[in-house]
Amino acid sequence: MTRAFDTPLPIDAVLDQLGSALAASNVAVLVAPPGAGKTTRVPLALLGAPWLGSKKIIMLEPRRIAARASAERMAKTLGERVGDTVGYRVRFGSKISRATRIEVVTEGIFSRMILDDPELTGVAAILFDEFHERSLDADLGLALARDAQVGLREDLRILVMSATIDGARVAKLLGDAPVIESLGRAFAVETRYLGRKPDAPMERQMAEAIASALRENPGSVLAFLPGAAEIRRTETMLRERVVDASIEIVPLFGALDAAVQDRAIQPAPKGCRKVVLATSIAETSLTIEGVRIVVDCGLARVPRYEPDIGLTRLETVRASRAAVDQRRGRAGRTEPGVCYRLWDEPQTASLPAYTQPEILSADLSSLLLDLAQWGVADPAQLAFLDAPPAPALKEARALLAELGALDTEGRITDEGKSLRALALPPRLARMIVDAQRQGCGEEAAEIAAVLTERGLGGDAVDLDHRLEQFRRDRSQRAVSARQIAQRWAAQVAATQRAASSFSPSPGGAALRGGAAPSSPSPLAGEGRGGGSTSKASVRGTPPPPPPPPRGGGGARRAAPAGGPPPGPGGGRRGGENPPPK
Repeated sequence: MTRAFDTPLPIDAVLDQLGSALAASNVAVLVAPPGAGKTTRVPLALLGAPWLGSKKIIMLEPRRIAARASAERMAKTLGERVGDTVGYRVRFGSKISRATRIEVVTEGIFSRMILDDPELTGVAAILFDEFHERSLDADLGLALARDAQVGLREDLRILVMSATIDGARVAKLLGDAPVIESLGRAFAVETRYLGRKPDAPMERQMAEAIASALRENPGSVLAFLPGAAEIRRTETMLRERVVDASIEIVPLFGALDAAVQDRAIQPAPKGCRKVVLATSIAETSLTIEGVRIVVDCGLARVPRYEPDIGLTRLETVRASRAAVDQRRGRAGRTEPGVCYRLWDEPQTASLPAYTQPEILSADLSSLLLDLAQWGVADPAQLAFLDAPPAPALKEARALLAELGALDTEGRITDEGKSLRALALPPRLARMIVDAQRQGCGEEAAEIAAVLTERGLGGDAVDLDHRLEQFRRDRSQRAVSARQIAQRWAAQVAATQRAASSFSPSPGGAALRGGAAPSSPSPLAGEGRGGGSTSKASVRGTPPPPPPPPRGGGGARRAAPAGGPPPGPGGGRRGGENPPPK
């Protein structure tokens, strides 16, 4: 690679080696520490590769904010606007054009893209950034991309990138792919251990640590907390300790509007400093100009599926060594920095090495439905870094069979295709279908929107209250979510009307045996699982026999009764990664 860049970065030292590897092989693994510059430098460097031709590079990011920010940064490097050579596609918004050569997408969006077009027409390379986070969508995306590469597209390049991943293990999964390692960091980061007082609230200790760090060091602060509630409490306590008007305190978590998130990561005005209180949404792929101080509480909030209730809950756990190393690296992106940790140094060795892959603890119903659409009934036929647990697969199969989405052979039914096209967890998709038959499809769709987008309508346990708040909310995020809900309801209504012409029996056997083919989803670009289901699967699954009739239920009965789980029904459609965000 000969492309020149104005600002040198540590990753530059291995770009030629990476280019040679991808010229000689269709797979590679890149391991580079936080701050090396892989996210925003590698895609641009690959633009000049002869094998790219006129095709696109697709890069996956674990979060929407990371996709937007990395696209913005690459476009700025080229002196262009986002949507020209570099664009992005995330739920609630896209900026792409015919001229776009690098498309940054969230992992859920990519799953939809490859399921709708297994050949990945017009795509030359898939880059999996920050793969160490091991979301369900990332694991699925890599398995499908590898299967498509082996069976359909030998010319397709796959590059897996991370700061903390086990490169040799991923390389073996990809058929002994070459591993390129970048050793340099952008700038040195000093680590200071503060310890933790068990009898004092964590938020108070974080506020004191941040205030002390501001007094001792120049520059802005990025502080990591497990969730939005802890951020709000820390913010209140910090404002009591920091009265300097030149210091701006801002929150950053997944439930905020995109515009609010984007403002939070903008550099502080000249002569001012910024304190960003963030969840792990800021852990990877983000550079906040001026940040040279990181304060880390050492905790993270992760999703855990509860099979007894069929829902996913959030659990606060100790962050992994890989995660705290990523956080530490945020302090050395643009200048030498310092990282304060709210634990004692010996405790670092006792942290888990990596965050547990989501595939080992999630509900797998959405995964199985997507694999059935691909033409695979057994996940063992694909290359997963960690095999899905057998008990979870058994439970997911039983659920999908009960919903009428799979037949007795594990093949996707017409009903399953229609449920999948809604880009929702199967339970919630089924809820809208059944509710539409009862005349309340729009209300069910609004419930699904509230449950799949954390924070919409507040966080009250009372679902009626949250729905009312959601309907009154005039934020861009809420407006977009209401539009999506309307499309879900309209799509189900249209499909049922079409099906009734095939099956006019009393009770409206819409979407059952003899149903019309699914229409293209109006949610293209909105989340995992949407889009047309008309393309043949890679493995050519024959049409399934119709499932037996089932009774339906209303939206109120079908909806979960509690607060907003990150993945209602355990499924993951409709969004990208579950919290922490």
